[in-house]
Amino acid sequence: MSLVRLNDVSVVFDDTPVLREAFLRLEPGDRVGLIGKNGSGKSTLLKLVLDQLAPTTGSVTVQDDVKIGYFSQFSSLDGSVTVLDVLADVFADVRAVQAELATIDTAMADVATDEDELGRLVERQAELFEAMERLDGWDVDRQIDTALTKLGFNEAHRNCPIDALSGGWRNRASLAKILLEKPDVLLFDEPTNYLDFAGVEWVESWFSNFVGAAIVVSHDRAFLDGVVNRIVEVDNHHLHEYSGNFATYVVEKQLRFKTLQKQFVHEAELLAYEAEGIASRREAARNKSRDLGKRLARIRKSTGPRPVDQILTEIYKGLRTKDCLCEVRGLTKAYGDHLLFSDLSFDLRRKQRLAIIGPNGSGKSTLLRVLTGQTDADAGTVEWTRGQTFVSYNQMLDELDPKDTVTHAVNALPSSLALTATRKAVTRFLTMFQFSEADKKARIGTLSGGERARVAMAQCLLSGASVLVLDEPTNHLDMTSAQVMERALAHFPGAVIVVSHDRFFIDKVATRRIVFGAEGSAPGALRID
Repeated sequence: MSLVRLNDVSVVFDDTPVLREAFLRLEPGDRVGLIGKNGSGKSTLLKLVLDQLAPTTGSVTVQDDVKIGYFSQFSSLDGSVTVLDVLADVFADVRAVQAELATIDTAMADVATDEDELGRLVERQAELFEAMERLDGWDVDRQIDTALTKLGFNEAHRNCPIDALSGGWRNRASLAKILLEKPDVLLFDEPTNYLDFAGVEWVESWFSNFVGAAIVVSHDRAFLDGVVNRIVEVDNHHLHEYSGNFATYVVEKQLRFKTLQKQFVHEAELLAYEAEGIASRREAARNKSRDLGKRLARIRKSTGPRPVDQILTEIYKGLRTKDCLCEVRGLTKAYGDHLLFSDLSFDLRRKQRLAIIGPNGSGKSTLLRVLTGQTDADAGTVEWTRGQTFVSYNQMLDELDPKDTVTHAVNALPSSLALTATRKAVTRFLTMFQFSEADKKARIGTLSGGERARVAMAQCLLSGASVLVLDEPTNHLDMTSAQVMERALAHFPGAVIVVSHDRFFIDKVATRRIVFGAEGSAPGALRID
């Protein structure tokens, strides 16, 4: 029997369909990558499995006694207990056995001359030893230490109350808890957000020994490629399944599109013949003819390739940048005795895509703040070329006005390319970025986190700045938006500075890298590739 089964499920909110006729089976060993645009219904599907939402029609069945673990990118952990306390609670049954074993050790010393009582204690001790073997209890402390180490927890974080942690560190604590619980079914909602390369790789290796099933919602294509064995895409309210990992999905979807295009071509030809017949009918049939014409137009629009490069060329053709945009010389920064980087020098030039990578806490975001003047360096200089400006995606995201509309937010920047490019080009750009006409009129305050991220990224790409500064830009973008961003960055005539843990994104975009040293390397060690 399937661990989880969705049978002909439909979900409707306020007369708006979210899912239609959805079928899904989750078997032991399945690793399902759940992908789709922001708002397509991925979170709705997870809520159905968690029994937090009832389907409008159809049924959702979870096998009896199946233990479900759910990780959300918005951690629900809270309280005054420490991270170590939270993880210790996962092994409460092991701790109880350990406590009884300690009691027995003390009791044995006290009844050494009472053979009957000593025999009873020895017998009970043997039972507890068997329980420890069954629970894999001898290895608990090492499991906790390994999880915390690979997820980047130092001693201070481990003993810090949950309430005192930032949102990112709470997410990591929640992830550690879920992984140590080893549920039968894992539901992962963006598990790699806020993790560095080492943390992501450890989660991947953890999956290789996980015997249950998992549904993974993630924008991280490299992570999906290394973990899942099936892709389920939520598209136009339906579930479309592809066997294999993300790389296989990319190939199979292209083949599916080609098949659909052939079908549309034949349908268009048949409808064209029908249109010729309708044209000769009586005056009363003219309305039907107009409806048919609209349908033909829709078919041609859906089958024709979207001219992405042409749109971006039109947007950026008026943006002029100098060759050298910034000179960095002898940059050094430390916090107390902790040296982050020392004597860093480089030039930032047009068309460069500079990726700053390294372990969490190594100083990547601090370097961004020093480069943009938000934090002072201890030594060295950052000289921006006169007349060349930079813009921060994360600052734009933080400063979005909830009362503003999407259209005004994108067009209101003083140097926005939306003011110099043609209206048609800007409209096509926003459409490419998945903004419908209704979306453009929506208030920022009504949008989801992913939708706000799209607004901020559109602002950034249309800002007219010479340099784009991006700190973890793929964290809240869906896969399609990330792909549009990557294509836009490829055409952007200026320079890009990006901090990211997304290996797929870095490999596609970066032309140069500043690599912070791994744990155990010399303090402040950097490598420029």
